[in-house]
Amino acid sequence: MSGIERRAEYWSQNVRYVVALLSVWFAVSYGCGILFVEPLNRIRLPGSGFKLGFWFAQQGSIYVFVALVFVYVRLMNRLDREYDVAED
Repeated sequence: MSGIERRAEYWSQNVRYVVALLSVWFAVSYGCGILFVEPLNRIRLPGSGFKLGFWFAQQGSIYVFVALVFVYVRLMNRLDREYDVAED
């Protein structure tokens, strides 16, 4: 496999990761914070009394985004090692 094909495959995999992770974030922030807010608001967070739909709209999507950043870092470190472009 040539260097150009390898770079194209690397970036293709990178774009797949980004699209998948942004889709999860969109589903959580838009779905849980807007579309499904009414059913989620029937559930209250233990200890705080906040409605779950409100929590997702205000805090949950931010926490999910931060978690997805760490997932992306882990995925990219593994991909970098696989394609021998790691920054060790």
